[in-house]
Amino acid sequence: MTTMTPAETVQSLFPLLAQGKSAEAAALFADSVSFSIPHPPGIPWVPEVDSAAGMRTFFDLLGTHVRTKELDVRQVISQGDDVVFIGHMVSEVLRTGRSIDTAFVLHTTVEDGRITRYHLYEDTYAVARAYFD
Repeated sequence: MTTMTPAETVQSLFPLLAQGKSAEAAALFADSVSFSIPHPPGIPWVPEVDSAAGMRTFFDLLGTHVRTKELDVRQVISQGDDVVFIGHMVSEVLRTGRSIDTAFVLHTTVEDGRITRYHLYEDTYAVARAYFD
């Protein structure tokens, strides 16, 4: 059996999410997860998450409320168990039809082949403008 590097583990997440496979995506996560997405109050797709089951809930909610239009990972920085993705994404908020156009940084950690950290940083003002009327 071939063991994936931390970067390969996290990179395998993106195609699963693009295909709407939230259960398979959540299976990449450990039982205990450090989750953080700073966001404006009232955004319905960012729940409290501390586990792989919570990640599945997050992915399901995200798919219900937001459609990814573009995802461009411009740089991957990997050191030890930590992997940082720097990029740009455009998503459509389904309720309003407005786009969230934002640069992002995703900081992840992979321990024993499972993702234990998922911290996403994006333009929260762009999120608020796209979601709220």
